[in-house]
Amino acid sequence: MIKITQQAKIKLQEKINQQTEYAGVKIGIKKSGCSGYAYVMEYITDAELNDLSKYEIDGVEVYIDPKHNVFLEGMTIDYQKKGLNELFNFINPNESARCGCGESFTI
Repeated sequence: MIKITQQAKIKLQEKINQQTEYAGVKIGIKKSGCSGYAYVMEYITDAELNDLSKYEIDGVEVYIDPKHNVFLEGMTIDYQKKGLNELFNFINPNESARCGCGESFTI
């Protein structure tokens, strides 16, 4: 399934622990951009868990819409801080291409 690097795990747990109403993080994709899809990551509450698959990955509660599992299988989530910029990086072996700006991808 999905892997989470140590840096990403620390950042995700930090955010989840700051808000007691967060049940975990939801990861998915949406149609977007010039290449077709974009990654979506949001912190969710217990009230938003309907019809989602739950995975505990290195102590982080991760929720995924079952329709997205095939697109996310084998993906690694990393967290990078470069200067003033901070971001989660999605490393997905299922991608066949990314757009020039890196915002969207093709499977």
